[in-house]
Amino acid sequence: MGKFISKLIFKIFGWTFNDQVGGGYERSVMIAAPHTSNWDLIFARAAFYLMNIPVRYTVKNDWMRFPFNLIFGPLGAIGIDRSPKKEGQERKSMTEAMIDLFAQNKELSVMVTPEGTRALRTKWKTGFYHTAVGAGVPIALGYLDYKKKEAGVGKIIYPSGDMDKDMREIMDFYKNITAKFPEKFSLDLDYVYLPPREIPSLSREEVKQTAVN
Repeated sequence: MGKFISKLIFKIFGWTFNDQVGGGYERSVMIAAPHTSNWDLIFARAAFYLMNIPVRYTVKNDWMRFPFNLIFGPLGAIGIDRSPKKEGQERKSMTEAMIDLFAQNKELSVMVTPEGTRALRTKWKTGFYHTAVGAGVPIALGYLDYKKKEAGVGKIIYPSGDMDKDMREIMDFYKNITAKFPEKFSLDLDYVYLPPREIPSLSREEVKQTAVN
């Protein structure tokens, strides 16, 4: 049923999908970007169905209890538990809880939105990178290009441990992807190369535009 609905969505809206990698997602952190609209989840979920990628997304454990599990489970949700193992211990970070999920599941591809919000952010949340390193899994670069009306997976990054280098490679990929609302999308400016002479003369908004263009 999911694949049928996905085909219908893509046909109605004129979208196509393109899996440029062709596999290796069995254990991975799947980036979904850009994220500027509620439509992103609909097209991304449909694309993953059509590419036969069993991607999951995290929700609080409470949402995976009856009867909510009957709704969220079929849509790919997986419960995440951040509660301490013993009373008095600190609650786990989201990254630690994500790493635990990979330890508990032989095959798992988790979708993340590093921008964290549909509003403009010039710095991404990097927990996804630390999760991939800690779990020993690759990072798949999923994308939605509204200019081409194309969804897909363009690349897989195997974290080298050099976060600066790997993040710059990720930013280099997404710089050519068009969001539904381009004015709400920015790369992480901490990992975008700009000639040093340009930086002092540009405002932060101008730096963002230079990075995207």
